[in-house]
Amino acid sequence: MSEYTATIRWSLDGADFVGNRYTRAHEWSFDGGLTVPASASPHIVPLPQSVAEHVDPEEAFVASISSCHMLFFLSLAAAEGVVVTAYEDKASGWLEKDSTNKTAMTRVVLRPNAAYGSDNMPDADVLERLHHRAHELCFIANSVSTKIVTDIVS
Repeated sequence: MSEYTATIRWSLDGADFVGNRYTRAHEWSFDGGLTVPASASPHIVPLPQSVAEHVDPEEAFVASISSCHMLFFLSLAAAEGVVVTAYEDKASGWLEKDSTNKTAMTRVVLRPNAAYGSDNMPDADVLERLHHRAHELCFIANSVSTKIVTDIVS
């Protein structure tokens, strides 16, 4: 078993709390020392109470799934001798009503696009197998009920 922690910090700074005019800007701090500016999404809490430039929980959710998938894909590719030289995923997630009428991140589409060593381009079947196995192994994907689709670009 492994434990993972994050410290979330917010302060009122004199704003009108009861009148709902307070900032949703806050910080996420991680054990390695990194602090990330965070906020509610401007799609949910209008500006200026949210901060568009900060990471919101919905974006972080999509990034977490994408990052986990990529890390397993890279590990699997390396184990098979497939040299990956670059990887990019323009992932998207949708916040909408689910089958029980609750608002949820109902689906995430991963769009992995990788570059490979010049004499090592895997064929479509190998890519499909590696991405499928990466999805099966991804801890984050295994932890959510969100539908996750991988649309392989390369």
